[in-house]
Amino acid sequence: MPDGSQVSGAVKITLKTLRGDVAMIYTDQSGRFELGNITPAQYTIEVDADRERRFEITREAVQVLRGGGPTLVTLYLKEKQDPTRAGADKTISVGMLDQKVPSAAKKEFQKASHFTAEGNAIEAIAALKRAIAIYPDYLAAHNDLGAQLLEKGQLDEAANELRAAIKIDPAAFNPQLNLGIVLMQQKKLSEALTALNRALSIEPSAPAPHLYAGMASIDLNDTTRGVKELNAAYDLGGNTYAVALLHLGRVYMKEGEREMALKSFESYLRELPNAPDAVQVQQLISRLH
Repeated sequence: MPDGSQVSGAVKITLKTLRGDVAMIYTDQSGRFELGNITPAQYTIEVDADRERRFEITREAVQVLRGGGPTLVTLYLKEKQDPTRAGADKTISVGMLDQKVPSAAKKEFQKASHFTAEGNAIEAIAALKRAIAIYPDYLAAHNDLGAQLLEKGQLDEAANELRAAIKIDPAAFNPQLNLGIVLMQQKKLSEALTALNRALSIEPSAPAPHLYAGMASIDLNDTTRGVKELNAAYDLGGNTYAVALLHLGRVYMKEGEREMALKSFESYLRELPNAPDAVQVQQLISRLH
């Protein structure tokens, strides 16, 4: 929803190109969805009205990049106006909180989501800062500002915003995950793993924190946990998280587990035959035969 809370109920998601529809799926009861086997390209994601017809149709542009990793997208819905409740303050709880976000802050947040869809990070960041200035406890705005700053490589500022979001609601999943990613980029691996562990305690079935926890554990020389987490990321996320297989192959190769490395690399190429590093991985497979 515009204030950052999750949609409770199934929403129709359609992935489109100029040539027509590519895929269609319904979200789960927490508003999440996952689409695999997506060729790198520019797409439009269309969020159609749910079965109760409570939302406006929303369209967002998304670029799926080469590299084999998941493309994470957050879509913000606009609830249709109910003429019987005109002027009412539609308060939706976020996590454990009942956030009464002022309408002016919500408008800035919505502007930020549109700027993000257009690829205009500078204006998105400015709008999120205005939203926070109006309502300092705006959890979703702090989280999204942290994510935007992460994309721009402003890691210290990103960490500050994500910690602010966590302070507002320690049980919020996205800020914990994003903070873990920021701390990994800062090479603060132990702190990163702490944040990722918290994310996993909130959403143990989410593949992303398993992936990053696996990578952090390997860098901390905890191979046993690293392998466990990478396998969990792939088991839970499937093709979207096939990059976990690549990391597993490298770990097994370093450990001298030739058969396991070979199996991981071959599985990676089966899942992502057009991966940008496919030639290099094929060369590793040739060396292992």
